Amino acid sequence: MAKNYRAELVGVFGNPVDENPTGVMEEAAFAAKGLNYRYLTIKVLEKDLAPAMQAVRIFGMRGINLTIPHKVSVLPYLDELTEAAEIIGAVNTVINEKNRLIGENTDGKGFLAALGDEGVPVRNKKILILGAGGAARAIAVECALAGADRITIVNRNTGRGKELAELIKNRTGAQSHYLRWNHPVTIPPETEILINATSIGLFPDVNSKPDIDYDSISADMVVSDVVFNDPHTLFLQEAEKRGAGSVNGLGMLAHQGALNFKLWTGTEAPLTVMESVLKKEFGLI
Repeated sequence: MAKNYRAELVGVFGNPVDENPTGVMEEAAFAAKGLNYRYLTIKVLEKDLAPAMQAVRIFGMRGINLTIPHKVSVLPYLDELTEAAEIIGAVNTVINEKNRLIGENTDGKGFLAALGDEGVPVRNKKILILGAGGAARAIAVECALAGADRITIVNRNTGRGKELAELIKNRTGAQSHYLRWNHPVTIPPETEILINATSIGLFPDVNSKPDIDYDSISADMVVSDVVFNDPHTLFLQEAEKRGAGSVNGLGMLAHQGALNFKLWTGTEAPLTVMESVLKKEFGLI
């Protein structure tokens, strides 16, 4: 009997990308479901994104993830955006449907699911987000659509910060405003959820942390970090010292990975397998 030796290809484009464990998680999920898929972790420089996206079509890849610095710059190379990705203005997942590249964003949805696992709702909450890049945009929009009371964007680039705050206000109806990040930021005492949506603290720069006044964090706050490698960031350690609840980046990574899995394969993802693999990778079990 003839066998099919050709695997379906998916993966991630980014720079840096060496520290990204998504492939380990997705490969374990493919194996658990008996699917002949391979996840490729590929370093792609900014100047090489155009030919890399052409390669997705040439190789007939089922899809690709985008990470730093490609989540916004990939937009011109796509044929279509989902409604959420269009509002967010950034893409972390591409689905190849009969050579049409469709951009989606699962970052924010994965983030909300991870907070939900920890019993942390965003409805009616006052949220402060550090950063205004691709991950921050996704999280801000999804939090707004989920009923957050007010979203504060803190960013060093005034143009990007104000643009995101206006986007939230104009496209979701949620209250939002911009706070310039030109000194150690004092977290307003009414903040209920504080989110680091920057790459500060990401391996190999694990000894860095966002420039904020950590003594302005209170025990009434929940503090979350999108950085997953190392998951126990200095940012979260400082928050925990002050009695705040903490949510690391692994939950978001697992949930957005599960969403990507279903988009590429049409099959429900084995979320518990994916979560377990990530915890093992980082010595949490």
